[in-house]
Amino acid sequence: MTAAATPKWKAGRPDVLLLALTVTLVVAGLVVVYSSSFVISLVRFGEPTHYIMRQMIWATLGAVFMILAIRTDYRMLRPLAVPLMLGTIGMLVAVLVIGQEAHGAQRWIGVGSLTVQPAEFAKLTIIIYMAAWLSSKGENVKSIEQGLVPFVIIMGAVATLIMMQPNMGTTLIILGIAVTMFWAAGASIWQLGSLVVVGGGTMTMLALAEGYRLQRLMTFLNAEADPDGYGFQTLQALIAMGNGGFSGLGLGASRSKFFYVPESHTDGVFAIIGEELGLIATVAIVCIFMLFMVRGYQVALRARDDFGALLAVGVTTWVVLQALMNIGGITRVIPLTGVPLPFLSFGGNAVAALLMGVGVLLSVSRYARPPGDPPENGGSNEASEPPGGRIVRRKRS
Repeated sequence: MTAAATPKWKAGRPDVLLLALTVTLVVAGLVVVYSSSFVISLVRFGEPTHYIMRQMIWATLGAVFMILAIRTDYRMLRPLAVPLMLGTIGMLVAVLVIGQEAHGAQRWIGVGSLTVQPAEFAKLTIIIYMAAWLSSKGENVKSIEQGLVPFVIIMGAVATLIMMQPNMGTTLIILGIAVTMFWAAGASIWQLGSLVVVGGGTMTMLALAEGYRLQRLMTFLNAEADPDGYGFQTLQALIAMGNGGFSGLGLGASRSKFFYVPESHTDGVFAIIGEELGLIATVAIVCIFMLFMVRGYQVALRARDDFGALLAVGVTTWVVLQALMNIGGITRVIPLTGVPLPFLSFGGNAVAALLMGVGVLLSVSRYARPPGDPPENGGSNEASEPPGGRIVRRKRS
């Protein structure tokens, strides 16, 4: 559909529940980041507020971008998809050339304490690009030449650049988002099966090729074999959550943040929440993310066009998948991947990028069909809602 042919839609208010869930997570995140970081902040920088002040600045910046995204018609992002993708690839290459190194990884660009992690913002730009590309394919997305092969080439290039940092957790998230969007766009079962087999095999080989990744897998299987070494983080996180019991020790009363749970303000923040606020808080957080997932996919199903539907699928999958990987690692359901908990972990770039993404999702919700309304007639680019809930296209005339 050309720009000239783009219909004018009346914008409504954004999804209030999605907005409320996001605000709740951000506010709760500021509280738990301070509680989990003031000890390590005091030791490293001589002041207890070093991390929380940076988190507040980035959260404020992200909130501004979120508001701007909400007030902007999401269809304006479509012609920007290719420039954004090219810029993202350029930034990922720049990280490998001039990026700053820390803890054995080279993921940041910047000067001094002012740094940017391009991989965090790459999640959103890839969602925008994939939504534009997939929505333009129509039924051709099911073909090998126009669907599967270009998809593998695009995602393979991005995944390679991020793996070279190295950053396997972010790579898994981006691949998970892309495959979900590919499925939502109408990819066939055999295409998805091929991606799972080949992609899963490749990621497994990469995991086994690096000693520390293999050790994470072995730790997941038997952390008790090395409780003071590789198994320390896994076991201490479980101990922290066990200490919290049903109602927790009280906000700020965690003992594990005194260097028992490594990086308690980033990867391990869920364990600190469990220790201070107990099972009640951890279950509430899981429920919030589940409700976010349901509401986000509902926005996708009610979107007026495929581009909007795929944007909603991508952003929702991003938030939920990342939360699942963090919580699953801390609770020892899956191996630790080192990804932060969305909105709740310290990470200025991460919270700003997430808020921008939610802003795009809320922009889609402003133009969505009201619940219960049937899809409008006409327009080959219009999203439809099948009985199974999968986003598919109408046949092009």
